[in-house]
Amino acid sequence: MSRRGPKKRGANDRNDRSQHKGRGGRDSSRNDVYIACGINVINQLMEHQPDRLLELYLLEDMGQKRQHRLKIDPSAVDVPVNYLSDDDLLRLTGSENNQGVAARIKPPHMLDDNEALEHLEGIESPLILILDSVQDPRNFGACLRTAESAGVDLVVVPRSRSVDMTPTVSKVASGAAETQKIARVTNLARFMRELQELGVRLMGTDDEGDGSLYKHDVTGPIALVMGAEGTGMRRLTGEHCDFTVNLPMLGTVESLNLSVATGICLYEILRQRGSS
Repeated sequence: MSRRGPKKRGANDRNDRSQHKGRGGRDSSRNDVYIACGINVINQLMEHQPDRLLELYLLEDMGQKRQHRLKIDPSAVDVPVNYLSDDDLLRLTGSENNQGVAARIKPPHMLDDNEALEHLEGIESPLILILDSVQDPRNFGACLRTAESAGVDLVVVPRSRSVDMTPTVSKVASGAAETQKIARVTNLARFMRELQELGVRLMGTDDEGDGSLYKHDVTGPIALVMGAEGTGMRRLTGEHCDFTVNLPMLGTVESLNLSVATGICLYEILRQRGSS
């Protein structure tokens, strides 16, 4: 494989360079760029948003099988390509499951309130996922993966009280963070009212909800509203829902993981819509 860009450097040298870049540089904010890793993540990034790639890192002795799965010709990308030892790649990514590939990338563009509404106006029967105050990156990443798999048209998070896009989110999402439309809105309650004006019903989830999910008609334009694990929806968020549902718990466990509950609800919506 062709070796492009600057000569191989240690992961610590790169991290130090990024942390000490001046205020006017691209890396002056921790949210300006981040490290993503994993074959699926990088493949999705290169297929859908190649302009976000800033620097590519590959394992020095990456096997042929992994190289074939990676849909990138390192000699053809117009960014620096660095070949790292296994230890350096582990230090760079913080993950033993980096699959021999990582990249320094720009965060995905998140829609603002107006952009999100414009996006939805062109969809006849939108399916929306609202995540209220979800701050755990693994839960957020898992929800993005489920949402993308279920064909969700838009994931909505509040600008405050929500986790940023991080390497952990990207890795857990397994490529979904690079393709799923996400909106970060200024005022969640106001945005929910605007969704209602578009004819979207808001279905909240609550242990004390208005009966089982399976007893409700969840066809048509709908937004599934999920609260943070442990605390649930905030009071004002719950008050803006048109109705709430619960999931039947028949065993001794009192609750489900957020991403599991999200998946159950989304796929029940798909079932009622008649999706194959």
